[in-house]
Amino acid sequence: MNKIRNLLTLAIAAGLLAACSEQAPPPPEAPEAPESTAETAVQEDAEAADEAQPESTDANPLLVESDLPYGMPPFDKVESEHFLPAFEAAMETHMAEIEAIAGNDEAPSFDNTILAMERAGLDLQRIGRLFSNLTSTVTDDTLQDTQRQMAPKFAAHSDAINLNGELFARIKTLHDGREQLGLDAEGLRLLEETYKDFVRAGALLSDEDKERLREMNAQLAGLTTEFSQNVLKEVNDSAVVFDSREALAGLSESRIDSAAGEAADRELGEGSYVITLLNTSGQPPLSDLEVRESRQRIHEASLARGSRGNEFDNTGIVAEIVKLRAERARLLGYDTHADYVLEDRTAQTVDAVNGMLGQLAPIAVANARLEGQDIQEMINEIEDEPFELASWDWAYYAEKVRQDRYAFDESQIKPYFEMENVLVNGVYFSAEKLFGITFKKREDLPTQHPDATAWEVFEADGSPLGIVITDFYARGTKRGGAWMNSYQVNSGLLGGHPVIGMHLNVPKPPEGEPTLLTWDEVTTMFHEFGHVVHGLFSDVEYPSFAGTAVPRDFVEYPSQVYEMWASWPEVLANYAQHHETGEQIPQELLDKVIEAEKFNEGFRTTEYLAAAIIDQALHQLAPEDTPAADAVMDFEAKVLAEHGLDYGPVPPRYRTPYFSHSMGGYDAGYYSYIWSEVLDADSVLWIRENGDLDRETGQHYRDTILSKGGSKAAMDLYLDFAGREPSIQPLLERRGLIIDGE
Repeated sequence: MNKIRNLLTLAIAAGLLAACSEQAPPPPEAPEAPESTAETAVQEDAEAADEAQPESTDANPLLVESDLPYGMPPFDKVESEHFLPAFEAAMETHMAEIEAIAGNDEAPSFDNTILAMERAGLDLQRIGRLFSNLTSTVTDDTLQDTQRQMAPKFAAHSDAINLNGELFARIKTLHDGREQLGLDAEGLRLLEETYKDFVRAGALLSDEDKERLREMNAQLAGLTTEFSQNVLKEVNDSAVVFDSREALAGLSESRIDSAAGEAADRELGEGSYVITLLNTSGQPPLSDLEVRESRQRIHEASLARGSRGNEFDNTGIVAEIVKLRAERARLLGYDTHADYVLEDRTAQTVDAVNGMLGQLAPIAVANARLEGQDIQEMINEIEDEPFELASWDWAYYAEKVRQDRYAFDESQIKPYFEMENVLVNGVYFSAEKLFGITFKKREDLPTQHPDATAWEVFEADGSPLGIVITDFYARGTKRGGAWMNSYQVNSGLLGGHPVIGMHLNVPKPPEGEPTLLTWDEVTTMFHEFGHVVHGLFSDVEYPSFAGTAVPRDFVEYPSQVYEMWASWPEVLANYAQHHETGEQIPQELLDKVIEAEKFNEGFRTTEYLAAAIIDQALHQLAPEDTPAADAVMDFEAKVLAEHGLDYGPVPPRYRTPYFSHSMGGYDAGYYSYIWSEVLDADSVLWIRENGDLDRETGQHYRDTILSKGGSKAAMDLYLDFAGREPSIQPLLERRGLIIDGE
């Protein structure tokens, strides 16, 4: 929440992944910062960047405030080469501001210390947000070179502030006498959180230990950057090459043509076809490929990434990262890195997370095994020579079971979900019903890409609220998945209006054809809009608490709640209409779609929990117990076996060597999605029992959750909304994870 923590987030964003939605497929890794931190590589990068820099920063559009409405970034003026000099200048300015605060001769006060810190580094924050967002949506070599250089510099910059003894002395003086300062609840929370952030960053350490901490942070910045770049490079290196069209039978003609085009781009010659990989263990073609050998080749290539003993092998880097994190946690006074991370989350303790994951895992695996039995029966029934179900078979035959059970396919429902109609008459319609807000397309405003669109948002009384930039199409310069981000935040202290990006990755159809969505893409759009309103409605005094500045295991909660409106009858009736005839989607078909949402939940929950438990297990180790490079994969297997998750047909959603969440910003925090969903499912139950699609429900939700940001403890916000502790039962029922009538 604190400004300095946000600066460290820039370091993460410069090389790792930003917070995003865990949809299907799961969140998406950012085009992470390039590899090596070796001195020679950094020097070469710096020399190359110097050649690319503008001669002066005077004309750098990043170093002046935007004159566009709502302070929107001047996308049409910013070049990739502008960022490096802008970062250097903004960091220098910010450090001067911090030194002035620390060296102030006046006695420390809330205004001249805490609020002065809130007002400091604004250019760096603004530039960093834009940089992070552009590297996720329109990245290029120059941006990636800047990522590589800036990740360790951001870490060092944050350390220089967090470990500033004079500055911390002022904060500690105020904290020790906080009860006499007459602060309101939000001001008191800001002071307490600032003090806690500095302590957690090492402010109480000896000078010798501070120096060791700096070394660790620099090492970790380099290692996590190298890990991330290896993941990105091996996705390309692991692409699977086929030498016949017949090997890809079952894929659509356009998909096969795309594979041929990829092979041509790689100069592999006519008759070759390339299937590229996503970062998840499962790969989309597996649900359609008819040739079992082809499925096996793709799946085994996916699972082997990062542990093949090649130049992109990440097992050694994982071993170093996990050990360094454990050593750093011990230096800071914590038993393990997980203890350190979870203290600052809604969960708070290792026991709480282990208890929740331990409660769900056996139920999920039991359901997955039942689903596996159904799939095996399908294999036995339709194959002339039946075989034992393997992990590369699951998606293909599960789809056949689903079609047999629910008798529909995506081609039947997609004509009812034209993309802009879903947005305007579904998502925006629900927001108007709940909150009274309206949207106006602003084609006159620049965006980061021609496919993106700016929308001006107005309150019910017509007053301006902010800007939403929608960016829904996939492209080669954009990371996968779906997410929301902020270009501009607002607060009582600094004013302003929110400017928010909302991103999906929908395949762009040929010119002149409509963009038709799957049901998953529809619910993903509603999900991301749940993040958007969390940012739009922020109404806090201090920027450290603005928008989605909440614990990571709470940030997905509002977005997951918002998915409920996708299938709400009044909303559906307004947007689920055939794009050619205007005919309403048949209720019988819609019922099958919604009922089918519970299908395969045992698989989805098991693969997710396997990854979450691996993440926790790695980060709950003491330094002396962390695995060596050659033992990383054995450790993963041991953890899965100990938790009953070693069910061969369902591998973890991410294996350790390509688990960018765990090695990046979600370290010891991948459990967050399911933790948030417990709150979400309980909230949906509350709304169905106590509310409706109306302004009263929307205003209550806005007042208690969406407007508060991080200005209050997350669980206190939940209690303000629901008036009760959350129950896990609604989540189990939603996912269909009920066995033997339980």
